[in-house]
Amino acid sequence: MTTSASVPAGPEAAIVTGGTVTDRLVEANERYAAAFTDPGMDARPVLHVAVVACMDARLDLHDALGLELGDCHTIRNAGGVVTDDVIRSLTISQRKLGTRSIVLIHHTGCGLESITEDFRTDLEMEVGQRPAWAVEAFRDVDQDVRQSMQRVRTSPFLLHTDDVRGFVFDVKTGLLREIDPA
Repeated sequence: MTTSASVPAGPEAAIVTGGTVTDRLVEANERYAAAFTDPGMDARPVLHVAVVACMDARLDLHDALGLELGDCHTIRNAGGVVTDDVIRSLTISQRKLGTRSIVLIHHTGCGLESITEDFRTDLEMEVGQRPAWAVEAFRDVDQDVRQSMQRVRTSPFLLHTDDVRGFVFDVKTGLLREIDPA
């Protein structure tokens, strides 16, 4: 298993000899494109599922969930919380691209557990403008998953809210623990 901080092993290691991280990503894309075999893939997910998860680099959703390219829509943000923008993405996913199921994934050791909404005040003091968005910090990951499930289930914009399930991914074991929505 590699991580975003690892240097590739094998022949591709020779290619990464300097430059920026973005240069490394562009070089990797060139190798990917040379072997690309799915130019006609449909944008509608094969499994008709959308996964909302934290942006944390320790979560490899495709591997953790046994997914392949084209299986699902993946929507990621800080904390994996259901914000207005997540509802926007889910609405488009359902109404225009055919998804029916929604999986919400938070994780243990999330950075949002260690900050507060005061982060917005700190930013305002630093840059002279208060962000319009909420930090969505939380102290109880299980409760935040429940809140996210509730936001999905009560959105008037979503057609399919009967198959919404929430989980906490354990970053030490790789296991998902399902959260009771009650």
